[in-house]
Amino acid sequence: MTELHKGISRRHVLAGTGAGALVVGLGVKPAAALETVRQGYQTNMWGMPTYYLLRSGLLEKHGVKFEEFAVPSGNLTMQQMVARQVDMGTYAGPSFAIGHDKGGLLAIAMIEYVGKTARVMARKDLGLTKVEQLKGLKVANQTGSSTGNIFVDQIATKAGLKKGDYQEIRMNVNDMVAAMAAKTVDAMVNVEPYNAIAEADGLANSISDFYDFDKLPVFMAATPEFVEKSPQTVVAYLKAWLEVAKDFKEQPKKVADTIYSFYTSKGYKMAPETFAKALARVEVQPGWPADLVPYMTHHSEILVQEKKIKAVPDWKKALRTEFLKQAGA
Repeated sequence: MTELHKGISRRHVLAGTGAGALVVGLGVKPAAALETVRQGYQTNMWGMPTYYLLRSGLLEKHGVKFEEFAVPSGNLTMQQMVARQVDMGTYAGPSFAIGHDKGGLLAIAMIEYVGKTARVMARKDLGLTKVEQLKGLKVANQTGSSTGNIFVDQIATKAGLKKGDYQEIRMNVNDMVAAMAAKTVDAMVNVEPYNAIAEADGLANSISDFYDFDKLPVFMAATPEFVEKSPQTVVAYLKAWLEVAKDFKEQPKKVADTIYSFYTSKGYKMAPETFAKALARVEVQPGWPADLVPYMTHHSEILVQEKKIKAVPDWKKALRTEFLKQAGA
């Protein structure tokens, strides 16, 4: 396993002080007054827009300094934030609801939709075509993650499978393709680019797409202390995100090349076209869609029933919509 996946990678990036000096006389808060962001992100495809943000130079452009903390999946970032080890991080709705319940975490934007990146994949040699065929089989799942929760609580349940009908093998998403190749598991609940790698290598085929169940909005969350301490940093940070979204739309090759280099540098062997296909399943569009509160209420009610959170959050407190509005003004 790569060094990055074994632990937490950390990098310090300092914004230049020149830009700050130029604006002091204009009464604008200088870049030096902004807080350093301890940025958490996952190394699967869900975290790659954040990885691009960190490599694009756009944070520096807006005077934001950062340190980065990379982990295999977003629920680990959420746990780091509850422990106040990082300030910001991305994860899907269920993980955010848990993070808000356990640590008062706040959403500062819905960053992307990733429902097309998550699938249930079965070993190709087994010839499976439906989720219900997983009965009695070994299923690799990142337990506690948003995809893990949605698979157990919704996808498997709809297919008539309850806990105990299949053997859940707890595993990080980045270890699952190797487990499929070794035939130590029969199926996996995974995300891109690992699904595309498994398909391209002839190891697995898709038996369910999460998008049919859930568009999977991914939030950028922040600790309440960071938001209270430096709201101006949050706004500058989101200005950079709006430019990231523009790059995804207008310069897809530049984005793909930056992110592709991350995976190849970690030893993943993947054709550029396989990677481009995986990346195209991520829809980056920072915003606050109108259907978000009903969506989050639905997921939170499930989490309450499963005793994973105490109550449905007060969305007026949990979803801080004002910062993105200011960033886009």
